[in-house]
Amino acid sequence: MRGWWKRREQVLFAVTTLLLMVGAVVAIMGATSAANAVWTAATLIGLVYSTASLIAAVRRRQPSVDVIAWLALAGALWVGEAPAGAVIAVMLASGVLLEARAAARARRELSALVARAPRTARRDTATGPIEVPVAEVVVGDRLVVGSGEIVPVDGRLRGPAVLDESALTGEPLPVERRAGEDVRSGVVNAGSPLRLTATETAEASTYAGVVRLVEQAQAASAPFVRIADRFAVAFVPVTLVLAGVAWAITGDPVRAVAVLVVATPCPLLLAAPIAIMSGISRAARNGIVVKGGEALERLAAGRVLLFDKTGTLTAGRPVLTDVVTAANGQLAAGEVLRLAASLDQDSAHVLASAIVTAAHDRELRLTSPREVRERHGYGVEGVVDGHRVRLGKATWIVTGESPAWVRHARRRAALDGSLTVFVAVDDVPTAVLFLEDPLRPQAPRMVRALRAAGITRVLLVTGDRADTAEAVGRVVGVDAVRADCDPGDKLALVRAEQESAPTIMVGDGINDAPALAAAGVGVALAARGATASAEAADVVLTVDRIDALADAILIARRCRRIALWAVTAGMGLSAVAMVAAAIGYLPPVAGALLQEGIDVAAIGIALTALLPAPSHTVAMKPADIATAQRLYAEHREVRPLVEQVRTVADALNRPPYDLRPVRELLDDLESRLLVHEHAEEAELLPIMARALGGVEVTSGLSRTHAEIDHQTARLRRTVDDLVQEAEPEDVTDVRRLLYGLYAILRLHNAQEEEGAFSLVPERRADAERTRP
Repeated sequence: MRGWWKRREQVLFAVTTLLLMVGAVVAIMGATSAANAVWTAATLIGLVYSTASLIAAVRRRQPSVDVIAWLALAGALWVGEAPAGAVIAVMLASGVLLEARAAARARRELSALVARAPRTARRDTATGPIEVPVAEVVVGDRLVVGSGEIVPVDGRLRGPAVLDESALTGEPLPVERRAGEDVRSGVVNAGSPLRLTATETAEASTYAGVVRLVEQAQAASAPFVRIADRFAVAFVPVTLVLAGVAWAITGDPVRAVAVLVVATPCPLLLAAPIAIMSGISRAARNGIVVKGGEALERLAAGRVLLFDKTGTLTAGRPVLTDVVTAANGQLAAGEVLRLAASLDQDSAHVLASAIVTAAHDRELRLTSPREVRERHGYGVEGVVDGHRVRLGKATWIVTGESPAWVRHARRRAALDGSLTVFVAVDDVPTAVLFLEDPLRPQAPRMVRALRAAGITRVLLVTGDRADTAEAVGRVVGVDAVRADCDPGDKLALVRAEQESAPTIMVGDGINDAPALAAAGVGVALAARGATASAEAADVVLTVDRIDALADAILIARRCRRIALWAVTAGMGLSAVAMVAAAIGYLPPVAGALLQEGIDVAAIGIALTALLPAPSHTVAMKPADIATAQRLYAEHREVRPLVEQVRTVADALNRPPYDLRPVRELLDDLESRLLVHEHAEEAELLPIMARALGGVEVTSGLSRTHAEIDHQTARLRRTVDDLVQEAEPEDVTDVRRLLYGLYAILRLHNAQEEEGAFSLVPERRADAERTRP
């Protein structure tokens, strides 16, 4: 019985259709009375179902236009038009079935994630892997994930890995991840067995959060659907008046029944929810979880966009930009980084991943630390290769009066908005590591795409300092910046903007949750974990791409547009049919068949929302993607050289002036960086021209390539001329050239990452590119 109830839409459609067909066969055989009896049975079944729907709507205190269907069915029985009643019953059943199928499809796209949640994990122990319930995994556990297995908890990779992240991101091809990178639960190991250190428990991990989001993301009634219901209910008296006038003028109740038959507003009742649910389904395939039709409708209506900065417009995870050693330090920058990264391998601190990843990028050989101790609020210490290493705040590393290099590092960090991690080796302050939260390269392009999609005002709302926020706002292209905001300030700003236009608030942190809940629609980035912001949001991006927001808005607006087309076409045809029926050109049976055709047409229009649609994403050939990804890997490898240009220039601040670091830097620039820039000129810029349409879009990058060549050559000639000990005037020229080259390289890298590499999907075409 319970199974039948779950399939009631299919049963209703099958029974009414079978009875209609049986009645037709019996009528052809000449048994008219028997045929009418069969058609009457079908009509009664439809009447019972319609009555039950009306009672349920009354109990929910919701308006319903099922009253028209009920009157049409009852009228068909009253005037003896059993064939028309049977057709109406089939029409009602087919509409109910299509709506149920659309809703089920939308839910299936979301709930498919839930069924594959991992139940166990394999803990890596001295005696080998031991299988334990995933709930028993604690932060710091070392885990092993075999080929084809699902990563059970969020963690940090202890070696390179190839992952299938399609369940969370929708990207079908494997993704290469490096040692030290964070990995999310729910992704599949697509390569050889990998090892990771757990950074979250199962309950707090990404996949558990996604499951909770899916439970919330049921296809609720959208505002458009509710408006459709109210419009359809207003349509009821118009229908009754027209039917009554037709009856009164002609004295024929069959005319009234014919009007009721073609007046059933199935296009309005079914097309709108089907289009909205199709949009939810389409969004889910792109890694966008929309919590119901109402959220999709409000997303389509949004006009003002408010962004948080950290984790939204910026990557939300720091990257190492430079290592500056103490004046007259005994250890080179590379060795300091190796010791620091070795110690941080077992640390769950948010900065540890960036330091370990940077060491792996530089191909440094890390060793296992001993006697590791975390000092909450200060840092971490331990023994690496016989050296006692400490990482942390300057006040813990540097005691007494700060030397000049420490003061310079703090000043530089304040100007750049960088984070600093100071390093002591054998209790001697040795170096400082600079880390930054980089701007997402897709952010400026995404803001332009959003404006093209209809967003009229963009605000950056952040708790960061005004100078840092203003710098990000200028690059991204926002209309206004509101800095130094606490959660209450963000909430007040959202409410103020909401008074003038529908708002969309985008954030990823706990402090964004109140603003997300108050906005017209809240959008949370949950690619690295579902936090309170995801719980409060209406739309959740499970992909780590901010440009997915533009896709979400485009999908929402397209679905609303399709719903309007379907409703307008369906109801327009129904209105014409009603007039024809009132005049007498459409008898009940023909009207029922015509109305069925109108319904199918309207629903067909609504289902086009499931079809692929234009996206702001630039299409690229697989070969071009592979080439661009290879060049981006080289781009990341030479990026530390850019910061080294500034570091070398800073070191030339007092006599005696040692130009050996400058000459070593020049050798690296000529043998590595210039070779890479020439490869980009020859290979990357043609790819950009093909993707964006024309060589003019690459002219700016080509010009900076030439300028980098020119400035490097000038620096080489200047240094080669200084064969004797450098004088202060000579060093001034060298420093000027170094700082100028540094500025050009920084600008060029930013332009390249925004204009070229942001077009490339973050994935690998095959697993063969995995580094050993």
